Amino acid sequence: MADRSLESMSLPLEVRARLAELELELSEGDITQKGYEKKRSKLIGAYLPQPPGVDQALPQERRTPVTPSSSSRYHRRRSSGSRDERYRSDVHTEAVQAALAKHKERKMAVPMPSKRRSLVVQTSMDAYTPPDTSSGSEDEGSVQGDSQGTPTSSQGSINMEHWISQAIHGSTTSTTSSSSTQSGGSGAAHRLADVMAQTHIENHSAPPDVTTYTSEHSIQVERPQGSTSSRTAPKYGNAELMETGDGVPVSSRVSAKIQQLVNTLKRPKRPPLREFFVDDFEELLEVQQPDPNQPKPEGAQMLAMRGEQLGVVTNWPPSLEAALQRWGTISPKAPCLTTMDTNGKPLYILTYGKLWTRSMKVAYNILHKLGTKQEPMVRPGDRVALVFPNNDPAAFMVAFYGCLLAEVVPVPIEVPLTRKDAGSQQIGFLLGSCGVTVALTSDACHKGLPKSPTGEIPQFKGWPKLLWFVTESKHLSKPPRDWFPHIKDANNDTAYIEYKTCKDGSVLGVTVTRIALLTHCQALTQACGYTEAETIVNVLDFKKDVGLWHGILTSVMNMMHVISIPYSLMKVNPLSWIQKVCQYKAKVACVKSRDMHWALVAHRDQRDINLSSLRMLIVADGANPWSISSCDAFLNVFQSKGLRQEVICPCASSPEALTVAIRRPTDDSNQPPGRGVLSMHGLTYGVIRVDSEEKLSVLTVQDVGLVMPGAIMCAVKPDGIPQLCRTDEIGELCVCAIATGTSYYGLSGMTKNTFEVFPMTSSGAPISEYPFIRTGLLGFIGPGGLVFVVGKMDGLMVVSGRRHNADDIVATALAVEPMKFVYRGRIAVFSVTVLHDERIVIVAEQRPDSTEEDSFQWMSRVLQAIDSIHQVGVYCLALVPANTLPKTPLGGIHLSETKQLFLEGSLHPCNVLMCPHTCVTNLPKPRQKQPEWCLGNPFVKVTVIWRIVSWVLYFRKDMDKLEGIQKKTAGMVEGLQLFLFLSEVLQWRAQTTPDHVLYTLLNCRGTIANSLTCVQLHKRAEKIAVMLMERGHLQDGDHVALVYPPGIDLIAAFYGCLYAGCVPITVRPPHPQNIATTLPTVKMIVEVSRSACLMTTQLICKLLRSREAAAAVDVRTWPPILDTDDLPKKRPAQIYKPSNPDTLAYLDFSVSTTGMLAGVKMSHAATSAFCRSIKLQCELYPSREVAICLDPYCGLGFVLWCLCSVYSGHQSILIPPSELETNPALWLLAVSQYKVRDTFCSYSVMELCTKGLGSQTESLKARGLDLSRVRTCVVVAEERPRIALTQSFSKLFKDLGLHPRAVSTSFGCRVNLAICLQGTSGPDPTTVYVDMRALRHDRVRLVERGSPHSLPLMESGKILPGVRIIIANPETKGPLGDSHLGEIWVHSAHNASGYFTIYGDESLQSDHFNSRLSFGDTQTIWARTGYLGFLRRTELTDANGERHDALYVVGALDEAMELRGMRYHPIDIETSVIRAHKSVTECAVFTWTNLLVVVVELDGSEQEALDLVPLVTNVVLEEHYLIVGVVVVVDIGVIPINSRGEKQRMHLRDGFLADQLDPIYVAYNM
Repeated sequence: MADRSLESMSLPLEVRARLAELELELSEGDITQKGYEKKRSKLIGAYLPQPPGVDQALPQERRTPVTPSSSSRYHRRRSSGSRDERYRSDVHTEAVQAALAKHKERKMAVPMPSKRRSLVVQTSMDAYTPPDTSSGSEDEGSVQGDSQGTPTSSQGSINMEHWISQAIHGSTTSTTSSSSTQSGGSGAAHRLADVMAQTHIENHSAPPDVTTYTSEHSIQVERPQGSTSSRTAPKYGNAELMETGDGVPVSSRVSAKIQQLVNTLKRPKRPPLREFFVDDFEELLEVQQPDPNQPKPEGAQMLAMRGEQLGVVTNWPPSLEAALQRWGTISPKAPCLTTMDTNGKPLYILTYGKLWTRSMKVAYNILHKLGTKQEPMVRPGDRVALVFPNNDPAAFMVAFYGCLLAEVVPVPIEVPLTRKDAGSQQIGFLLGSCGVTVALTSDACHKGLPKSPTGEIPQFKGWPKLLWFVTESKHLSKPPRDWFPHIKDANNDTAYIEYKTCKDGSVLGVTVTRIALLTHCQALTQACGYTEAETIVNVLDFKKDVGLWHGILTSVMNMMHVISIPYSLMKVNPLSWIQKVCQYKAKVACVKSRDMHWALVAHRDQRDINLSSLRMLIVADGANPWSISSCDAFLNVFQSKGLRQEVICPCASSPEALTVAIRRPTDDSNQPPGRGVLSMHGLTYGVIRVDSEEKLSVLTVQDVGLVMPGAIMCAVKPDGIPQLCRTDEIGELCVCAIATGTSYYGLSGMTKNTFEVFPMTSSGAPISEYPFIRTGLLGFIGPGGLVFVVGKMDGLMVVSGRRHNADDIVATALAVEPMKFVYRGRIAVFSVTVLHDERIVIVAEQRPDSTEEDSFQWMSRVLQAIDSIHQVGVYCLALVPANTLPKTPLGGIHLSETKQLFLEGSLHPCNVLMCPHTCVTNLPKPRQKQPEWCLGNPFVKVTVIWRIVSWVLYFRKDMDKLEGIQKKTAGMVEGLQLFLFLSEVLQWRAQTTPDHVLYTLLNCRGTIANSLTCVQLHKRAEKIAVMLMERGHLQDGDHVALVYPPGIDLIAAFYGCLYAGCVPITVRPPHPQNIATTLPTVKMIVEVSRSACLMTTQLICKLLRSREAAAAVDVRTWPPILDTDDLPKKRPAQIYKPSNPDTLAYLDFSVSTTGMLAGVKMSHAATSAFCRSIKLQCELYPSREVAICLDPYCGLGFVLWCLCSVYSGHQSILIPPSELETNPALWLLAVSQYKVRDTFCSYSVMELCTKGLGSQTESLKARGLDLSRVRTCVVVAEERPRIALTQSFSKLFKDLGLHPRAVSTSFGCRVNLAICLQGTSGPDPTTVYVDMRALRHDRVRLVERGSPHSLPLMESGKILPGVRIIIANPETKGPLGDSHLGEIWVHSAHNASGYFTIYGDESLQSDHFNSRLSFGDTQTIWARTGYLGFLRRTELTDANGERHDALYVVGALDEAMELRGMRYHPIDIETSVIRAHKSVTECAVFTWTNLLVVVVELDGSEQEALDLVPLVTNVVLEEHYLIVGVVVVVDIGVIPINSRGEKQRMHLRDGFLADQLDPIYVAYNM
């Protein structure tokens, strides 16, 4: 339905008025689009001509236009809200559209975020329409464009823009991320034949550079073939789409979006770097260099401008109370104030007589009726709060003058509507600091305040306890006839306190003295030419600022008649103020540009408007540069209604300096007002340039008249000492006058900085002996003494040394087709400090009917427009649902509260676009790799040789220790020394101590499920050996896969294999509830290890042949499966004895944190040496008991579970970690019950206990849990020790007797399954603090605890006997000194022999297991661990009195990310991210084509997902100087974690790139 059809209809006036009210509600955001349309169609339904054949009940298909009848261009350009039309300028809109057109030519593609469908549905009120279906959005765009405020000439352009945008975003046609959940694995199994197991990545070169990356030239990273297919963690659906996760592009939508992002980032915003970063320890941020072409001020130094003399008129009263007394007694019938109801009818007329008598009554009651005669509650000089609603000026006026007469100080504040009003708490702080104990209020307001069930008014948050005092006459006592208030001449006592809200949300009280109050009224009277009995219409808030000064104070001094228009009436009838001007023939009106604009909306309905009586139209926010368009538009329309150009008088004011300047009403209509067209680029440097080369970015400003009478004004530089500006420079306006505020109440320091400023000349001399006051306004004094204001200090954002005004940014954002997507009056712009610079954030309320894609298009266009017009990047643009931003009492946005919500992560946006790549230009310079070590560095050689010698000594010392112990325990150890093989040790134990219990297995109830003595284990092993030889027909050296749950069967099967001469491989069985993802891993290990046979239990045997298994893998290709539940009765003819100690004992297969499957070979000699080393370190004897809560399938966990008890003879209490899921206290209860001194666990077990038992320590204590006997509790891991977890575990169970010293960690890897392990007699584990920035440069720099960028690192246990360690450069293979981070190399008797490979790739084999140093000791053969770390000699001594050397592990080389030439460890970034928001439970990071991807698990509602994006980006920038490329928010449990509790980051990366994570939200940072 077009506008003209409405115009042709004759709608009744009340319908038109209701339509106008609806209009305002919609644009304010008080009503949704749907609600608006519903109410509107109801209103006009009866007047619409129905086309033939259309059923009236049918709903309208298209949205109806939002404007009522008008064809005026001002009318079509609807806007609203408290900030609205003052931001609109036709010139500016054209400039923005031109700038966007330029961007179109460049076709900048921005990848659109992915959002889970549920989130889209929740955030959009209309049913979600997928963008790729034909939803008619193009037609809708053009209809809206026409009806909602785009000139008709641009209708076509909107359609064109829509199509161009569609073309640009062609690759992102869907807003939801598809979540495929097909079961994967058969493909993986199909490719297993080609798998290589030596999957240690050996390319440590820098990642590919994004700026040269294209899809045609895919990045090749050296990596063993088939590496991705040898993943063993659960697959995310069908991963067959992918080639690899390490550089070769994958065919999926996610990677296409990342490619789009990479392409977008190809055009770097930052200037080229002049030099590379060299110094390792001074990681200086890039300092923004001044632009050599930036404009500089060239004018002469300005002179202070003096206002006209304040003329002392003979009949001016000596004080304001005296004026009230005069008019109250001389002209008691003269009207003082007329209030209006919401229909625009006069509600009440307050005469000067009534004002005088009632004020006296209030004054008497305040002083004499509160408290007792001896102890009055309020004395003269005390402060009282005035709490009155905006529609009751009469009650406020009576109370205000009552306070003046009683000589108490009124503090007018807003009515608190709820206990949690935005900013209400800060008002409470102000009242508290002013010592307010009494609040004056009206009867109606008192009834409307929130009440407790007992009827009392509750104490508002942050407020002092108040006595509420109602000022209506009927509640007050009449003063005695002989009581009169004491009326003095104006003096320096405080008259009132006006509150002011600062940029940060804090509320200050500006004190105004009685003399300042009177002088201000006199100055306004003189400047405005006020005379007695004039009528003034006031639309402004009468409690503060211009509304108070003109409508309550100056009006009484001059006996004027004020017509007060409440805000509620303006919303119903925007023309009401103009109607009152006509009705009362008012001479003066006080309005804001908003009120002028609202009048434009509805003026055509009025025929008889005549504004010729107006001699002055005071525009209170005329200092805002964007008010000029409202003034011009208003003049254009109402000039024909008698409005004269010279009547419009903008004024500038501030709470501190009161009225700063006001344009005087002149009789000369030929003198045009002052105008300036200034270059925005120049303004950002604080320079006035009238003519701009770039015509797009200009700011048109109007003058706000001359300096006030009796005042002096100058402009000083905004920063540093208050030095006078030059004539062509923007500065903060300062005023010296009597008529100003005098201080911030109770804040002497801030008062000095604002109210006691002495401007200096360039030579440093003060320009006046009297202090000036900072007004908080930025501007300059132009020709003829005219004052121009270009912005406010509070709205100033200094980005990279350039100053931008928040209002200017708002105006630009609103010039980008605002009506379709956001509410005009509901945009907040502020800056947040990130990485030592301010960053611009824009938050807007989104219309509920705009689609996801449209909003995103609008956001990207806003970014482009701001970039073009202001040459500044926006850090974050967020859209929130309608009506969710915190409001001020008069309906505007509460800026500081919005900023607070943003920083806390409580804003809950429905769309976010972050652009850190564009605007963060002060990152440290990238590091250039240092030249490699020169071989002739003598210091390094000496250090390294010393280090090697020390390790040789350490090694020898341990051998001596070993020999000593062996001599002491002669009988038993002699037996041990005879045997090189574990199978022989077991036979010996079965003969010498047959009934000694070696293993005890516990179930989830903590009772013994099974146990094994030496002889039982021996006999069981014999039977299994017979079974292998007879039923399996296996030969010596055949490989056997052991697929058992954690328990006794696994141990027996292992020794059965040794007895038969077979090579066992332990494999974790598939999970019965998750066969599809866990069985392919089992199949993969069986095939890769070339197992000739598979041994298992009857139950698992059935599972392997089940229908579910057949769906996951090809069950026909299993090797023969032997079920050990039914064993033969006979013994073997002979037990196999290996001919050579170096032959293979067993294969150890495990999946690394990078998702690589690697199997290592363990010889008999290495296995025995390993057990001997652990026996010595932990002092294990047959009399000992050790509790083990570990997975028994690989690494040290397997050795402790299966091998050590047989070798050392101690009893192992076995606790399967899976049992802790049903009983988290099982492990600790077992440790306590069996009085165990040594126990081993994994991080996942420790985490389970910390989280699951955190609140149960008291009940556990009651159950008798006692951990005081524990001397070592070792966490078995292949990673950097998790200090936070071990410390929280120690702290939590300290009350149960656990000694903090007891908790330690071990360290092992693929080449050596245990390098470090905390012993019983060694010194306590040490912790050092290193500089995280230095670590990024592979340097180790020790710092004090708590110093900035410090990172705590805990020693990874004591180095095992017989182990030698050296730190080497991973690239050059040269030994490194103490201060360097390098790869840990190890030499020991229990190193693994090599990788078990199918093809026998010798290069990797020799590099990892047979490496030699490039200089120094070049003879020793070392194994490379693939982990970065460093060695430190500590102050502690070991058992022999020698100083002890500690190994600190920093992280895996494979996982370290090389970004900006520096090495980052994922765990450091993840720790920062987890701290960023309370809802982040887990986090994992990885890189993809040099982009950092952060995946966070959200524990909260999906609405919080988008809050995390800015917080994650901020924290990584602040703490690590890195820009996050992609933020992925997922559900809890999505980040894959292996059985050791380690994150599988590479596997997660592959799942993300194949679009298989089903994320809640994916944000692509620009």
